[in-house]
Amino acid sequence: MTQNADQYRVRKEPYYRAVQDEIELYRAGYEARIPMMLKGPTGCGKSRFVEHMAWKLNRPLITIACNEDMTASDLVGRYLLDKDGTRWQDGPLTVAARIGAICYLDEIVEARQDTIVVIHPLTDHRRVLPLEKKGELVEAHPDFQIVISYNPGYQSLMKDLKQSTKQRFGALDFDYPKPDIEAEIVSHEAGVDKDTAEKLVQIAQKARNLKGHGLDEGLSTRLLVYAGKLIAKGVDARAACTMTLVNPITDDVDMRDALDTVVKTFF
Repeated sequence: MTQNADQYRVRKEPYYRAVQDEIELYRAGYEARIPMMLKGPTGCGKSRFVEHMAWKLNRPLITIACNEDMTASDLVGRYLLDKDGTRWQDGPLTVAARIGAICYLDEIVEARQDTIVVIHPLTDHRRVLPLEKKGELVEAHPDFQIVISYNPGYQSLMKDLKQSTKQRFGALDFDYPKPDIEAEIVSHEAGVDKDTAEKLVQIAQKARNLKGHGLDEGLSTRLLVYAGKLIAKGVDARAACTMTLVNPITDDVDMRDALDTVVKTFF
């Protein structure tokens, strides 16, 4: 069955505020058909960046949220039983290779190593995907590209990528934007005034200093946008911050008190 590439296209330009030269570097990587790796903390804009670049390059985008239960068959496809017998169904990776999409594997280190190796033939000079169960060798469309992302600061040694995988990719480092840029993003995405956005960013900066000292992760830009959206809807600022910036990231009572104190400093 022929897949319709149009159903995977990004219809509307996703808002993305460039921080450095990541747009130009990614575009060059895509034009050279180099597989790309995006590294950075949770909620700093990696997925939004991929959506933005897919729109900018006018390429279909197929996103796969990786998890530890994901098998190779989940990626490449499998035989299914129906009323007429068995039929083959392509997995998302195979569909992307056939139609020339950007295939985005989000948080790839969550997948098992025996699943990850499936992408290897697509990420070197061969650019092929063997469908062993079907006895077919899929040659990737000329426009096909693999993009992976992960958070290197949150992985144990057991959940890191092997060098045999890492060295197939070009890599871009992402981090939380500088305060003025982050406030601009929060204001745009949440629909709040500049002053409120700046206060939310200041709260985030204080909280990020606690990473490794009671917090596993700092406050993401995504959570700041959530807080801003609630405030824009008329929710009390402190209540909005507790709901989005405090409760989701820790269950430790003392840490919650510390974060609540930070919130009260600004609101």
